Amino acid sequence: SPLQGPRMLNITGKGKAGKIQLPREIFRSLSSQTVRIVVTVLNIQRLGMFEEVNQTGQVLDDTVVGITVGETSISGLQDPVQLTFAHGQLPHGVTPQCVFWDPSKGMAGGWNSSGCVMQLGDKGTVCSCDHLTFFTLLLNPALDRSTAQALMAVATAGCGVAMASSIFTIAFCIFLRCRFRSEETLCTNLGLHVNLMGSLLLLNLAFLLNSGLSSGTQPGTCKVLGGLTHYCLLCCFTWMALEGCHLYLLFVKVLGTYIHHYLVKLCLVGWGFPTLVVGVAGVIGSYGEYSVQTMDHQVIAHLCWITSKYLLVHYITNCGYFGLILLFNMAVFGVVAQKSCCLQGTGAVQGDRKAWKVALVVVGLFCLLGATWVLAFLTHDTSSVPMLYLFTILNSLQGIFIFVWLVILYYPKTKETAGSLSHIIRHDKTITVSQD
Repeated sequence: SPLQGPRMLNITGKGKAGKIQLPREIFRSLSSQTVRIVVTVLNIQRLGMFEEVNQTGQVLDDTVVGITVGETSISGLQDPVQLTFAHGQLPHGVTPQCVFWDPSKGMAGGWNSSGCVMQLGDKGTVCSCDHLTFFTLLLNPALDRSTAQALMAVATAGCGVAMASSIFTIAFCIFLRCRFRSEETLCTNLGLHVNLMGSLLLLNLAFLLNSGLSSGTQPGTCKVLGGLTHYCLLCCFTWMALEGCHLYLLFVKVLGTYIHHYLVKLCLVGWGFPTLVVGVAGVIGSYGEYSVQTMDHQVIAHLCWITSKYLLVHYITNCGYFGLILLFNMAVFGVVAQKSCCLQGTGAVQGDRKAWKVALVVVGLFCLLGATWVLAFLTHDTSSVPMLYLFTILNSLQGIFIFVWLVILYYPKTKETAGSLSHIIRHDKTITVSQD
């Protein structure tokens, strides 16, 4: 009826009742037409359909429900269609998610939750979606409460350790700059390290403030805190990229590379570019309260961050941005390692001690360029708890790694070594001149 709308009861092969309720809005627009309503229930295990590449979640009862009204595509409903997926007690360690099949996702299609809202009940889950297509309830791996709390505790403690190591590293770099101010290359290197460690210090401080102050804050304050955290993260990524650019200039363009006020210009990019990105994200209202939940939807922590409504901003400005930086820095890392091996082969670096120094430079650069953040791409879901612990611990200790590397590399520093990195670069220049 155009006034009430149909209510259908569908019984699956396993005898579990599911309900579909279509809104009146659909039938008001079709009141002068005769249309066919088709509800299709598919067992995808038998049919081999709706298989997403690298899918981590499991489809409830391997059942997908498709709904069509007439032959037109229906989307953007103000009053959503409601699907009730009946189930008993869900398995331990999973969280349900209302999804639909999106043919445009990836190469062969995939599950998408855009436009769907979930309401979990005792005997079933209600999915309210603003369009008609093929729907299902996806059971994703989830953290339990104890594991999530342990991860939060490790992250909080790690931030404190990282802040302390960042302060020590900054003080050590300033000491070396004052002691060896006549060596321009060394001072520039240390200046870059100071800015990178400063961004790490601010990022860890912002996280501690966020986790401690976000609960119960005013919406305006939460937006500012979320923007600040996002700004510090982007600054950290940007300074990692600038470290890579600097190494490229030193090891590849070793001749004729002079930039007036070089470090000042790097600071304008390192601290200024994230300001533009955060400003644009703030104008469109991306920041707000973000809840960290367990599998049973218990809130563990409130964070001021990019809201769930604007996850695309997170994927572009964080995941995409860091992905490009990681590719570039790993390419630079490969060039640096190859250059160091060539210098040893030509005799520019001799002796076991110098070979050990070169190896230390390579290992330190691997951490300096942000390689520990590679784990971020391996923890896109909660299916691997050990990987989550590893990601949390290694990134908390990144500041300590860099501090130990700098101490061993530059101190105590003699006139003969003048810093292994500067020593290698000077020899590389000499070799290049003699070859030309």
